[in-house]
Amino acid sequence: MEPITLQELVQAVGGTLLGDCRESSVKITGAESDNRVVKTGDVFFAFVGEKADGHRFVKAALEAGAAGAVVSRDPGEYVPGRFYVLVPDTILALGDLARWYRGKFHVPVVGITGSVGKTTTKDMIAAVLSEKYETLKTAGNYNNNIGLPKTLFGLSHKTQMAVIEMGMNHLGEIDYLVQIAKPQAVTITNIGDAHIGNLGSKENIFRAKCEIFEGLEPGGLAVLNGDDPYLIRLKADEDKAAKYALTYVGEGESCEWRATDIDESGQESMSFTAVTPLGTFPVTVPALGHHMIYPALTAAAIGAHYGLTKEEIRSGIAHYIPTKMRMETLHLSDGVILYNDTYNANPQSMKAALRTLAHTDAKRRIAVLGDMGELGESEEALHREVGKYAAECAPDALVTVGKAAEFLADEAAAGGMKEVHCCADKEEAKRVIRQLAGPQTAWLVKASRFMAFEELAHCVQENADRQQ
Repeated sequence: MEPITLQELVQAVGGTLLGDCRESSVKITGAESDNRVVKTGDVFFAFVGEKADGHRFVKAALEAGAAGAVVSRDPGEYVPGRFYVLVPDTILALGDLARWYRGKFHVPVVGITGSVGKTTTKDMIAAVLSEKYETLKTAGNYNNNIGLPKTLFGLSHKTQMAVIEMGMNHLGEIDYLVQIAKPQAVTITNIGDAHIGNLGSKENIFRAKCEIFEGLEPGGLAVLNGDDPYLIRLKADEDKAAKYALTYVGEGESCEWRATDIDESGQESMSFTAVTPLGTFPVTVPALGHHMIYPALTAAAIGAHYGLTKEEIRSGIAHYIPTKMRMETLHLSDGVILYNDTYNANPQSMKAALRTLAHTDAKRRIAVLGDMGELGESEEALHREVGKYAAECAPDALVTVGKAAEFLADEAAAGGMKEVHCCADKEEAKRVIRQLAGPQTAWLVKASRFMAFEELAHCVQENADRQQ
């Protein structure tokens, strides 16, 4: 964060100063809500959550160097020389500060949402734009009402572009985030089943994702998945078509940015021919999976919108580096390949990962899959759907962990899979992994975040190391 004054902070959050520190010389250089990582010059936001109350840590944050704190109740006693700003809600105050701070910079912002592939698309767009511009991007998946403001505090006078990811669990959340980020270009990756347990239907998920238009400037670019049955409906939305520049990417003939001649035979990359307004040219993506055409084409369309040549676009895509635990490909000893896709899971990303495993050149292919969360009443049906798809992809063995994953295992077995291990817990799964371990094996390890499947990915790695 570039330095701001105490007066600017108070004005931005609509707060009231407490205590005796009213120094006009105070400079704030960061915003933090974790007292363990607070730095000198930060303002500490005391969040009140279900499990912890940040007001308990205000004094520790100030003693660690924070210039002051934003609080939602009067602490009663004050650390000398430190400021306190009282607001009704500290989380909303963080968003208010980010909205004000973002307004200080005339930097184009690209906003990203969707059910699957947000982080991959964010990283791909940033890789392309970085070929020409100093680009800020969301760190990891800092994509909620706390992470997005913290990302925007990274803006500086050197920043030329910003690529901001926006996640949601409920209606209204994207609308809130987009009013803070104020993008000039947006993309919706797809409409899937993620969070259907909270939103009730894919129609509601579609509505929630389309909230991103609420903050898009008139005439702004919207890059959409032209192969998605929900997003393609926006072509018939006369209001949006008149107000925004809608551009579609995918395989369909009607897509302005289209992938043909898709080649998934590589061990470390996939390639395709891009048919675009810039002409037709080959693209190589340093990642695996048919689904990688969408982030690559989206990045290409946004790059072209901001003046990049096709050579710069191709170079940017070639420099893409995936975020860890998101279809992270590890080549281990004795020809063992590990697809560590343990950060999260939903039905669409599960299928994409299984398809990638099926296209892998290996002596054996083994899928280690766990529960997918936030599916609500659709939980059993969607796990069975993935199990049926797993049987179609025909890995040599399937290992599952979790109550919901039992439905996946049942359906895979019913579909003809001969080796299915339905484990009670991760310890049992580790024993099965050790039994199945061998050379020339491709492993896919994937589940929702709460399953912490990185433990099983590490188990695969450890066994490969022992085989050396």
